[in-house]
Amino acid sequence: MIDIKKLRDDGKNIQNLLLKRGYKLNIEEFLSLDSARKDLQISVEDLQSKRKELSSQFGKLKSSGRDTDDLKKEIDSINSDLKLKDDSLQDLLVSINNFMLDIPNIPREDVPVGSSEMDNVVVSKHGEIRTKKSPDHLSITSDIDTDIASNLAGSRFSVLKGDISRLQRSLIHFMLEVAAKNGYEEYYVPFMANKESLRGTGQLPKFEEDLFKASDNLYLIPTAEVPLTNLFKNTLIPQGDLPKKVTSHTPCFRSEAGSYGKDTKGLIRQHQFEKIELVQVTNPQTSLDDLNSLLSNAEEILQLLDLPYQVIELCTGDLGFSSSKTFDIEVWMPSQGKYREISSCSNFSDFQARRSNIKIKTDTGKLLAHTINGSALAVGRTLVAIIENNFNAEENYIEIPDVLRAFMGKDKISL
Repeated sequence: MIDIKKLRDDGKNIQNLLLKRGYKLNIEEFLSLDSARKDLQISVEDLQSKRKELSSQFGKLKSSGRDTDDLKKEIDSINSDLKLKDDSLQDLLVSINNFMLDIPNIPREDVPVGSSEMDNVVVSKHGEIRTKKSPDHLSITSDIDTDIASNLAGSRFSVLKGDISRLQRSLIHFMLEVAAKNGYEEYYVPFMANKESLRGTGQLPKFEEDLFKASDNLYLIPTAEVPLTNLFKNTLIPQGDLPKKVTSHTPCFRSEAGSYGKDTKGLIRQHQFEKIELVQVTNPQTSLDDLNSLLSNAEEILQLLDLPYQVIELCTGDLGFSSSKTFDIEVWMPSQGKYREISSCSNFSDFQARRSNIKIKTDTGKLLAHTINGSALAVGRTLVAIIENNFNAEENYIEIPDVLRAFMGKDKISL
């Protein structure tokens, strides 16, 4: 959530900044709501003050044995009026809060301006593309079965078996070990989250259709970002304890409501997928450096796996709802002949911290923290990249990256 004080004081400028990301802020509607709120608040406070004054008079009259009927009628009338206006005020505050919850984060000034992914900027490329074209992962191995998964659960699910299942488990273990080496504390978290937690990280109320709802107040998590960030909800963190660096491996669940017809085969876009998430809660003064550090932590995985990739910076029009600045890591997928996203590393500034009440205790007072997160990495897409980039068509095997051979107990998967 953006700062409501800034919206009041600098609404036109914020309107222009949000327009860069394609969001049309109705500043006139906000100012109208806020003006009505202010008038009602003054009226409520005036009535409360008058009631207090008359209640004092009532007590004095009653203690002296004088008649209080007229004064009681006046107090009752004020109470009735006060209730109506206070109810109206509470309704108005809900409307203002809903209005604020719909507004995306403000892009940082250094984010490239653009309207779509076509305007994203390639920052760097790494690794040699050894395999420019290959069959897709489903054609290479029969140990990924989407047909049986469809019988079990429907489309956009998969069943892994044998060495491919073991390779996925090895990747998860490897990624968590690298995260631990880089100072992230590992957590095991619930795979469900309540509405309050999802509001805190920005998935609700705007993106409910992308979630799987389990009950009135519980949803399957779309990413471990939700529980990991909310570990710090309603907390005051001593400045000397920053940054807080946490990680978790979880399955993630997404309805992919807006992805009809995209990546319908294989592991690229699933309703259920595995991911290792990195989250940092940090100081506003260092959050950009911390984003770059988290980005390098995610890149390290691909470097150790010897997979070619590129880093792009998202333009204003392609930023996620809660993000103020994002770098995507895209890994080379030979079957598609292009790079595909495997991690998104974002700085949310104080947007999530304001929604979740995450604050820092300093020597001079309190301030809102900044939150950062990114995948290190999406396991299924990493698995696909290894299968396709390391496929030896002549001898019909998948070469296992050096760093995974100890986990796997072999150097290749024979097909």
